[in-house]
Amino acid sequence: MNARYLVAAMIETIIKIAVLAAVVVFVFRGATQAYDFGYRVFADEPVSVSGGRTITVGISENASVKEIAEMLEEKGLIEDSRLFVVQEFLSAYHKEILPGIYDLSTDMTAEQMLEVMSTPAQEGGEQQDTQSGDGDQGS
Repeated sequence: MNARYLVAAMIETIIKIAVLAAVVVFVFRGATQAYDFGYRVFADEPVSVSGGRTITVGISENASVKEIAEMLEEKGLIEDSRLFVVQEFLSAYHKEILPGIYDLSTDMTAEQMLEVMSTPAQEGGEQQDTQSGDGDQGS
């Protein structure tokens, strides 16, 4: 009877170790993915570093940030719509995106795109070029 008790104890110990190992792997993977996502939120890298292409996008009056992010991802201006939503939430341009037509580039960061989409249109319907270094914005 002692042999049965010993085998049962060993099987129980092996199962506990396997469950513990699975929990550790699950927590490690989750922490790694959370760190990667958090890093990308604040690293704010453009889709293309140099030689980006300009794409015209239209923002409707009642478009949500999620819808805007999905549209930007479809057009290749950003890589992850969920990331853009978080970046918008944490930015100085939170809830300031204005409806209109904007020329955005694949070499712009999310912050630069948010700045362009939050700037009121100038006379003639043209948007201000944030790449030129002209920081003068009307209030």
